[in-house]
Amino acid sequence: MKLTCFVSIAFQLIAIGLCRGQHCKTDAKSVVTSAEMRASIQADPAKKLVALQQLIPGLVVDMRYATINNFTHTVLYHHPVALLRTAPANGLRLVQEDLRKKGYALKLFDAFRPLSATCTIWRLVPDRHYAANPRKGSNHNRCLAVDVTLIDLRTGRELDMGTAFDNFTDSAHHDFYTLPAQVLTNRRLLKQTMRKYGFGMVPTEWWHYQWHNDRDYEVIDLDFDELKYFY
Repeated sequence: MKLTCFVSIAFQLIAIGLCRGQHCKTDAKSVVTSAEMRASIQADPAKKLVALQQLIPGLVVDMRYATINNFTHTVLYHHPVALLRTAPANGLRLVQEDLRKKGYALKLFDAFRPLSATCTIWRLVPDRHYAANPRKGSNHNRCLAVDVTLIDLRTGRELDMGTAFDNFTDSAHHDFYTLPAQVLTNRRLLKQTMRKYGFGMVPTEWWHYQWHNDRDYEVIDLDFDELKYFY
């Protein structure tokens, strides 16, 4: 297995300490304030945020960056809510409905991600294959992307996808086929269903899917508590 990107725990913790309080540089077209967010939604109701657990029955949410159970081994989120814009939220609802007919369901690791968290991740993993450069903002920052896996409805257990979430090796790539047949089948089911309802993928992360249209959606760097007025 070729290790494409790895940062030791010690350097991760040092980097987190160094980046706290630092300004996140971005040349994204707009990083909205709370007031600008409100005005944007009033002008275009399609930009409204949707709390996924309220919309999608049976959605299992395990927000990894709200715990230490993530590659940074530190908490990046506080009081998180799984949020998407209206169109991708409805698309994800259709994905869930389709999967449930086959005996499966979605488990979600991440959805909206504040730009400040993207900055922290980029400082630890400055590799565009595995992390978004905050200068442009990510689709997570725009409320257009999710990190997901599949669970078996009979057992409640995650399907075997060959690697864990946030695995920075080539074995997490969609075109890595040196895996057991069942793993490839599981990945294919997730990919085909997500793409069927409007989500695109990135080649290096089997868990990451994003809405096909990211135009005109602002980058958000607001705390989850500030966003409760927009869904």
